[in-house]
Amino acid sequence: MRRKYLQLVVTFATTTAAMEMEQRAEKAEISGRLIPLPSEISAGCGLAWKTELSEKETIMNFMEQQKLHWETMYELLMF
Repeated sequence: MRRKYLQLVVTFATTTAAMEMEQRAEKAEISGRLIPLPSEISAGCGLAWKTELSEKETIMNFMEQQKLHWETMYELLMF
């Protein structure tokens, strides 16, 4: 049986903001990926960024430096 791990999930108000995060993160080699919005979360668009919880500070700093717009960060048990 697969185990769930605590993951960092970042939500965005718009699909455009989520896709911008994906583009810039890929270019900067930031770990993580876009996922469909988990059912436990209600947010502005249907996409979220998922990464390891240990990357929280890195992600926050990256988004601030890049002036990326995000809504909320969640810590969720996920596969």
